[in-house]
Amino acid sequence: MRKFFFLSSFLVAALSVSAQTAKEEIYADVLKAASNYMAYQVPTQSLTKAPKGYEPFYMSHYGRHGSRWLINESEYTNALRPMRRAKEEGKLTPLGEEALAKLERFYPCTRDRLGELSDIGEQQHHGIGKRMTQNFPEIFSGKEAQVDARSTVVIRCILSMTAECEELTAFNPKLKMHNDVSESFQYYLNHDFSQRLRDARRNRGAIMDHYRRLYTHPERFCRSLFNDESFWNDEDFRPRSFMRAMAAVVANMQSHGCGEDMWDLFTKEEIYDLWKIVNIDWYLGYGAAPQTGSIMQFNQANLLRNMIETTDTVMASKTYKNGAALRFGHEVCVMPLACLLELDSCGRKVQDLDHLEDQWVNYRIYPMACNIQLVYYRSKKKDAPILVKALLNEKEATLPIETNQYPYYKWDDLRAYYLKKLEEFEKSE
Repeated sequence: MRKFFFLSSFLVAALSVSAQTAKEEIYADVLKAASNYMAYQVPTQSLTKAPKGYEPFYMSHYGRHGSRWLINESEYTNALRPMRRAKEEGKLTPLGEEALAKLERFYPCTRDRLGELSDIGEQQHHGIGKRMTQNFPEIFSGKEAQVDARSTVVIRCILSMTAECEELTAFNPKLKMHNDVSESFQYYLNHDFSQRLRDARRNRGAIMDHYRRLYTHPERFCRSLFNDESFWNDEDFRPRSFMRAMAAVVANMQSHGCGEDMWDLFTKEEIYDLWKIVNIDWYLGYGAAPQTGSIMQFNQANLLRNMIETTDTVMASKTYKNGAALRFGHEVCVMPLACLLELDSCGRKVQDLDHLEDQWVNYRIYPMACNIQLVYYRSKKKDAPILVKALLNEKEATLPIETNQYPYYKWDDLRAYYLKKLEEFEKSE
């Protein structure tokens, strides 16, 4: 149960912003419809001052790599190949000719770049690292400050870690920086599915078949690109799959300085409907969805336990002054971790998937370069409790225990809550 004894001005503002529906947000900013392809948007909200006598001294973090190229060649060719065939057969409308020309200009840029960090992705992490030092200079200042940064073995994650850490060392050249990459970290830095979780995910397929058919309406879209309805309106062409393939390429264009703006191929209603499919799919696959047993978030149990144990080590040390533990990986980790931590509404169990977006919105959780920062505060007063606040994509978030000084919570209480949650799940395995 979440209980607030008073609302800060920041929380009132946050609640006001969140009152806007996902449809309204997407209609106002089509980039949000890209879901996990959405380029990281720099936060504009100010952060709440620390309680009197407290200052930050430690950060525990997990962040996704920045904007990237699509991972598989087929993600590009599934959109491009039908367009090329239509060109050869004289089946393209003028709009189709224009769309193909844009794809052909862009496609050569993808050569030997599949899955790699883009120029914009690197810039995102430089910005995040710089804002860390601006928001919490006490954590990264002085010759005693130390940062332990670890990444999955994927190159885009390693480069994201490098970009962020460059900003930290630029802020404090005396910072004790340790970077590490190893397969031995994968068990907590990347997602891990037990047999029980894999079994639960099997429900996802049939559900998603229903929603892909319900929310994919390719008729107007295909008529605008092709001048012969018989060319695309058959099972061999698979117009629904083609429309979604085109949408994925268009959505990820924002990841590149060389990208093309092709959103005008779709109406706003079509964009919104296609976004709903992705929103539901990710909720079923990685969230607290009752339809998949409400347990998919626990694929990040190892990560949460590592964050708690690392923090325990820091708190028990008599020599540790200030610093951070940074972890770099993927959205398939950030998103379930946010649900497991119950940041804001991330951990909600939603029964009605037709209205999922009223309570659970994916682009607020895991855009490119998404990140979770747990920031710890201590007081000079003897026996004063350690406080912690959570930032989701650098915005203050609620946590699942009581507090009388939002966004600050007592760490001991929060730690006990999460350990109990993990233990109850592990007993049920």
